[in-house]
Amino acid sequence: MSISRDNLRNVTPYTPGEQPQFAKKIKLNTNENPYPPSPEVEKTLVGLDADKFRLYPDPNTGLLREALAKRYNVTPDQVFTGVGSDEVIALCFQTYFNSGKPILFPEISYSFYKVWADIYKVPYKEIPLKEDFSIDPEDYKVPNGGVIFPNPNAPTSRLESLSMIEEVLKANPDVAVIIDEAYIDFAGEGTSALALLSKYDNLVVTQTFSKSRSMAGMRIGFAIASREMISYLNDVKNSFNSYTLNYPAIVCGAAAVEDEEYFRSTIDRIIETRDYAEKEFKDLGFTFSKPSANFLFVKKPGVPGEEIFKYLRSKNIFVRHFNTEKLKDYLRVTVGTREEMEELFREIRAFLAEK
Repeated sequence: MSISRDNLRNVTPYTPGEQPQFAKKIKLNTNENPYPPSPEVEKTLVGLDADKFRLYPDPNTGLLREALAKRYNVTPDQVFTGVGSDEVIALCFQTYFNSGKPILFPEISYSFYKVWADIYKVPYKEIPLKEDFSIDPEDYKVPNGGVIFPNPNAPTSRLESLSMIEEVLKANPDVAVIIDEAYIDFAGEGTSALALLSKYDNLVVTQTFSKSRSMAGMRIGFAIASREMISYLNDVKNSFNSYTLNYPAIVCGAAAVEDEEYFRSTIDRIIETRDYAEKEFKDLGFTFSKPSANFLFVKKPGVPGEEIFKYLRSKNIFVRHFNTEKLKDYLRVTVGTREEMEELFREIRAFLAEK
């Protein structure tokens, strides 16, 4: 006897990037940071008080929230933390998207949005991007139950301006507008929607420690919004799981936030390597939008993306290929170390020489 399918929730799950487990590889498929986290994180980890592992962690993650509040010039009650920005955004779906009207997000975007919408029974509408992969704010000036999009977008690496975001906010004063800023630290100064928080009470900005702070394995994400919006989010979290972040994550996260010098230096190294990769891809005849994240979204006209993907994989170089009609000729390539990128381009040149 088996359980009836009528009693189950059926969803199409999110497909993460491949995680090869062997040592000799170049992993450029999941947008991880190629450099270690701040040395202060390691010092904090080594110095942890093991006796505290028998106690529940601080459900309010006060140490981390205070560090983030100071860093982003807000108050601690404007900060929400969770297990990666994925959990934070999932809780945002449960908290803010309950009107029964469809929420709006780009058709080419973070594919987890559809998964969460299906899981939480949130109706949604995918909005096509323009030919250049940019968002047309006019498409978001229709009745809806909320808006969410990444900036820079994933997988395109394209950055939208604050003026465009503000246009969307002005058109949607009665619903939550969530800007998913997983990659914003690679986009340059003055690009974060956090600059608009004081003007728009319905704005929620999410970020993560997985990319610019090199802590994907620690799983830390956060949201910053008005006190009222954060209070709603906390109500839902505390009705689901009060202890989302563990003790090591809280104290190591705070240590990472406080080491601003290392944070800046790592970002600068990645941007420098990204500039190098742009030139190399251009010289090889690839086309792409100006990247603003720690990855590039590229295609080689006349060459199927899957062919390049499979060739690189045979050389233990992993990039991301999306096997959909609109994206099948593109590759998303994480910016690795300079040495990793040089090896990538040697192999691409070898592949193209055989064509």
